[in-house]
Amino acid sequence: MSRVVDAPADEAWDLLTDTTRWPEWGPSVAAVDCPTRFIADGTRGRIRLAGVGLWVPFEVDSYVDEAERRWTWRVARLPATGHRVDSLGRQCRVTFEVPVLAAGYVPVCRRALDRIASLLTDPDNG
Repeated sequence: MSRVVDAPADEAWDLLTDTTRWPEWGPSVAAVDCPTRFIADGTRGRIRLAGVGLWVPFEVDSYVDEAERRWTWRVARLPATGHRVDSLGRQCRVTFEVPVLAAGYVPVCRRALDRIASLLTDPDNG
């Protein structure tokens, strides 16, 4: 699932890879504990699940910057969403790749895309 956003791809990519900002756009993420602010291949940390308060580990298992702008991760050792940003000139397309077994997570991803668009286009949110 994806959404076109009126923002440059670099800005969307920075938002998606900045662990300090995940709770701003990720409805299921209440907090992040990570040794680095921006992710890379192999980054590990933990997230606190919103509404539950439970901390679970995560690991970024693939990361491609610049050419492809895509990363995937595992949460609690399970494959989770993929994240991709494609440049469309002055706009970009933000995509979440949802594993088949996580199809119930689609409404959460829709809310996340709405939040990302708002954060990138509303000057009061940035």
